[in-house]
Amino acid sequence: MSTARKLRVATVITRFNGGAGQVALNGALALPEGDYERAIVTGGVGMDSKARASGPASPDAASSARNGVLYGDEAVANAAAGDLTPRAHAAGMEIVQVGPLVPQISPRDDMAALKTLTQVLADGRYDVVHTHSAKGGVIGRVAAARAGVPRIVHTWHGFPFNEFQSWPRRRLYIRLERIAAKRTDAFLAIGSETVTTALRLGLTTPERVRLSWPAVDVAAYATAPGSRAQARRRLDLPLGVKVVGSVGRLTFQKGPEIFAKAIARLPDDVFGLWVGGGPMADELAELTAKLGVGDRMRWLGHRDDVADVLPAFDVMAMASRWEGLPCVLVEAIGAGIPLVATAVPSNQDLVLAGETGMLVRPEDPEGLAGGIAALLDDPSAAARMADRARERVGDWFSPAHLGAVLDETYRGSSHRP
Repeated sequence: MSTARKLRVATVITRFNGGAGQVALNGALALPEGDYERAIVTGGVGMDSKARASGPASPDAASSARNGVLYGDEAVANAAAGDLTPRAHAAGMEIVQVGPLVPQISPRDDMAALKTLTQVLADGRYDVVHTHSAKGGVIGRVAAARAGVPRIVHTWHGFPFNEFQSWPRRRLYIRLERIAAKRTDAFLAIGSETVTTALRLGLTTPERVRLSWPAVDVAAYATAPGSRAQARRRLDLPLGVKVVGSVGRLTFQKGPEIFAKAIARLPDDVFGLWVGGGPMADELAELTAKLGVGDRMRWLGHRDDVADVLPAFDVMAMASRWEGLPCVLVEAIGAGIPLVATAVPSNQDLVLAGETGMLVRPEDPEGLAGGIAALLDDPSAAARMADRARERVGDWFSPAHLGAVLDETYRGSSHRP
């Protein structure tokens, strides 16, 4: 690769939303614009519901849609709620939406995605392809290798295999990751346990993997005087209540039902707020009614103003069964909010038990409620932990630092086996 011209980099990700999407977007934004041409290649979430219902907006778009691909404005117009493509497009990035690239396992769609993505990457003449997420990571790397892309990089946000899956499924995912790893020049791993697991399973060698933190402007989340009261007024919260919040998609991984059950174990003056939508929404509404906490457990759905909601929280509680490194924990640290999180990899990089927050067992509503109560009952200790957490992260998450890491990785000398 020549460094005398701008490098063309394509970021490939299945679903361009949520924490993984934010990590991918912030990474692309951190690159020096004068040195890179940036593209986002994402899955076709929303393509069936929008493009096919309303019809494509132009003859060219019709041709692309028939081939399962939308570009530029057409892809942005087809983005699902909460998708980050409008922000990427506004920042000058190329946008490509590949219809068959969907999160669900589907042999027919997956083979179509591989074929289509291979053509997209070959046509794009990219110098680097950087993949994120499980499905996008495997199909994206195989497609990039088939397309003859000179350098292939993958970020592990954690792994798709975990203790909550059957052994045959875990074994399949590990096998697929090994296939993709042989087509990868360099890895970035979010969280120290991710590095350890990758090396233990033989997915990479030490010279091909590097610990990396997502870009989060921690200082931007520092709360201004009066922001707590303003946030609570906007959310129409009663005066004098204690607020426990969480942010994440309503999925099994994030444990929203564990969070609700923990709120039900706390006194009546403790309110729960959850920011984020997802497939468990109806189930959680029923659970909330069954638990008798409908008046103090609020599911806020997807919001674009998370930074304005965070100051309303007295405690941030994460009930995840497994995690990459949730950016919202970093944002909460920036906002000075005390943390309770499950003792799973990556959470433990941020939360040191009893020092920078509280750690509890996964799938333990009673333990989560106990950790929350400990912080609510001792505000001075909670504030000390929040201060230590902010001091500890320092500049780990600065966009400038990530930009330098990505630049070194994209221009590095490590190579696939």
